Amino acid sequence: MQLEVLYEDNHLIAVNKPAGLAAQGDSTGDVHLLDVVSDYLAHKYNKPGKAFVGLIHRLDRPVSGVVLLARTSKALSRMNEQFRSKSTIKTYRALVTKEPPTNQDKLIHYLGKDSKTHRALTYLKPKAGAKEAILNYQYLQQTVQGFLLEINLETGRFHQIRAQLAKTGMPILGDVKYGAGTPLPDRSIGLHAHSLAFAHPITGESIHIKAGYPQKPWWQGCAN
Repeated sequence: MQLEVLYEDNHLIAVNKPAGLAAQGDSTGDVHLLDVVSDYLAHKYNKPGKAFVGLIHRLDRPVSGVVLLARTSKALSRMNEQFRSKSTIKTYRALVTKEPPTNQDKLIHYLGKDSKTHRALTYLKPKAGAKEAILNYQYLQQTVQGFLLEINLETGRFHQIRAQLAKTGMPILGDVKYGAGTPLPDRSIGLHAHSLAFAHPITGESIHIKAGYPQKPWWQGCAN
């Protein structure tokens, strides 16, 4: 697999994950991102066996974009703390099938999870077992196949962007699990982790990483 490396040093590696590739191993037994990156590092640096790679955060399988991984245990623990404390800045781009009702908005819902269907359950009011989910969106442009939004999360919940946008009447392109009419040809969805900003876990330097859109027709013409 061709791996697009966006950033690499002795402590971290960031890649542009293609849609369809799982972030880590699951019941399917398919090749996953951790394996791919470990093999890349082992080959590049001539390491015997598997190179250490720590998964700091995840993207759903049908989602593309920036994923940051740790090359050392110290970097892993320090970056985990940054994500827990919400000191990182993650920006997503979403192609939705319906025009947003306003140019920008803050969406607040309460999300549960149906483990049988592997779907988030979205509620407008607090409900037992559901957690508050908050995101902010800005409408960027109309495209040939949808409407492009920029998304910033205030919380990190299971399928949060997909569920909240669908609940607001704006299902993501190709996301039939959450109300889109038809799937995309490659089974991806119109959701892309566009950028990630954080403090380097060792040097403290401010790092900003940006991932280009997939080379697919539905992403053509989208604002950078």
